[in-house]
Amino acid sequence: MRKPYLKKLGNFSGFKIWIIDGKYVRDNLNIEFTNFGQSLDFKFIPKNELWIDKEYSGDESRFFLANMLAEYKSMKNGMNFETARKYANLIEKRERANSRLYKTAHRKIKHKEQILKKIHKKLLKRYCNNKVQIWVVNGEIVRDLFFIDFTEGGNDEIYYFIPKGEIWLDDDLSQKERKFVLLHELHERNLMKKGWEYDTGKRAAHFSASRIEHFCRRYPKFLEAKIQNELKKFK
Repeated sequence: MRKPYLKKLGNFSGFKIWIIDGKYVRDNLNIEFTNFGQSLDFKFIPKNELWIDKEYSGDESRFFLANMLAEYKSMKNGMNFETARKYANLIEKRERANSRLYKTAHRKIKHKEQILKKIHKKLLKRYCNNKVQIWVVNGEIVRDLFFIDFTEGGNDEIYYFIPKGEIWLDDDLSQKERKFVLLHELHERNLMKKGWEYDTGKRAAHFSASRIEHFCRRYPKFLEAKIQNELKKFK
């Protein structure tokens, strides 16, 4: 098994900072790996390393780095995981508030219609019908304005800010992974529409969606058929 390293960004505060192939990690190590991670989150990451997924739109690495360092230092000082995670998110939000994109969005975007025009980037017409629209969106704006943990994709049953009948795919995701995430979001959304909880209890929509996504990452020949099946179920 090859290692996922793509590029070393440098050394900082005792850590080696690496840009890694997130698709490789999700395919082979842990499907729940998102935009970044460290040893406190994933055991397969060496203790002296911080990993940032390769970005396909923009550059948010400084925000992710600030988050990981804050979380790591807080836990080393005795803070529990949940509290450290909340504190790290606050630090990341503070960093984002100083960015040009954040300031522009808050100054110029005043109405919901304007926000959606900025967020919507590309409609994947092949998978749209009269019940659902599939959009590639500006993930950085979503993280800046709505939810800092928005990663890979989302659907209207989970996030209040996603319009009814829409599935969003992060533009920071490689095109090679879009269909896997689309399947995940469709399956998850369909189960939640039936009353399943997102991630608790025996009926956890997220975990069911992760299982079907993982299966198709291993056996991609089934991917298209499963997407079409979920589209037929969409209500």
